[in-house]
Amino acid sequence: MTVVPVTSADLDGAEVSWFSALCSDDYRHLGVPDGNLRSSFEHCRDIVLEAEKQGFRNILAPSSYQVGQDTLSFVAGMAPLTERINLLAAVRCGEMQPIMLARTVATLDHMLEGRLTLNIISSDFPGEKAESGFRYRRSREVVEILKQAWTRDEIDYEGEIYNFSGLTTDPARPYQHNGGPLLYFGGYSPPALDLCGRHCDVYLMWPEPKERIAERMRAVNTVAEAHGRTLDYGLRVHMVVRDTEAEAREYAESLTSRLDDEYGRLIRDRAHDSTSLGVSHQARARELADQYGYVEPHLWTGVGRARSGCGAALVGSVDQVLSEIEEYRMMGVRAFIFSGYPHIDECRHFGEKVMPELMTVSLPHVYGRVPEGAPATPLGTGERR
Repeated sequence: MTVVPVTSADLDGAEVSWFSALCSDDYRHLGVPDGNLRSSFEHCRDIVLEAEKQGFRNILAPSSYQVGQDTLSFVAGMAPLTERINLLAAVRCGEMQPIMLARTVATLDHMLEGRLTLNIISSDFPGEKAESGFRYRRSREVVEILKQAWTRDEIDYEGEIYNFSGLTTDPARPYQHNGGPLLYFGGYSPPALDLCGRHCDVYLMWPEPKERIAERMRAVNTVAEAHGRTLDYGLRVHMVVRDTEAEAREYAESLTSRLDDEYGRLIRDRAHDSTSLGVSHQARARELADQYGYVEPHLWTGVGRARSGCGAALVGSVDQVLSEIEEYRMMGVRAFIFSGYPHIDECRHFGEKVMPELMTVSLPHVYGRVPEGAPATPLGTGERR
């Protein structure tokens, strides 16, 4: 039985995704920049293409002001280069006027023929320090406007931040139906849980001890139940998998073997989420870890010494990692977002060793969002007006 009720309760598999390092986050040795792993379009493109080749069903394209790719521009560039993999585009709510964001999302969804998913982000903008409650109110209003654009003929919205009346949704109708692209969301504060419980589909979590993850699931489920909803749950975690546990631990140690901890702190601090509650939970996990950095037998917190956000990896043999994945799935996790350093090498490594043993799905298809053919929308087969 899952920790809490989940939307996809009877799903045998899970959506297994990879990560494209758009935000200057690819290394052979953490904290040691390598020009060959810079976040150029070519490098980030090749990560996506390798993930598709290895059978991953989705790929997270993150958002940050750090040197790298603009998320939505990158997703647009990948649309004609990919055929099967979904793209999980991180959208920092408020960066774009909501109606124009709705149109951009619709355009991308048509370009991808329903392969678009969205990761809703509420972090500060570059140069901005906004109060947390305001940021989540802004995000909630953006999401509510997007949902009107995807489910109604007109947008009529009256909020604290945005007000629109009588706007046709024709330019903003996405390829996907039955509610539009799925919304993935991660956050720890009460306003974050409220936004997710009200409106989102998949609650994303960073790696912590399993009892802490169960607590996170129970907290957001309480909010979702208050709104008559259930959620699916996702886990974003790094991977170090080898034929034996000893080999995996040795490789994990090599990743931080040249790390200067002061430089690692600078890397963490430059991220826009560096002061978030979720990041503090990752720091707490490092504090609880043993002398080798393990907070659970296979959960290694060393990545967090040089990375804000997701700061731990599953480390072990193929069988051990498969057992960990199955434990999370039994808890109710239906979406996994994996990564490893360097991203292309580890994508290939994980793909060849672990992916053949996993039953994978595309959540937009599970949710019935992707039509069998082009929809009757203005950007599809609908009447031109």
